[in-house]
Amino acid sequence: MVHDDFISKRITELRIKKGVSEYKMSLDLGHSKNYIQHIANGHSRPSVTELMYICEYFGIEPKDFFDEGNENPALVQRTLNNIKDMDDEDLIMLNNLIERWYKQKR
Repeated sequence: MVHDDFISKRITELRIKKGVSEYKMSLDLGHSKNYIQHIANGHSRPSVTELMYICEYFGIEPKDFFDEGNENPALVQRTLNNIKDMDDEDLIMLNNLIERWYKQKR
């Protein structure tokens, strides 16, 4: 279950990572200058439709918005999109690199 303040905190976290102000994000989404500020302060919540636009704004899927363990969902999404375009040889090379990196971290 999503806590009352999760959505506002998540929007703030993603907004800061994107490097945009509440004011700019509000205007970019086609709202008044205080729209995101009202959400961040808990005075209002976005509709489901508006939350979809917010996810699109951040370049993420809704499932990534609600994944608290994913600290940089836009970067993960971009990386996954790039991986999908790789051929088998490149995927094997990338997988080997990732496995070697994990072994070194342990």
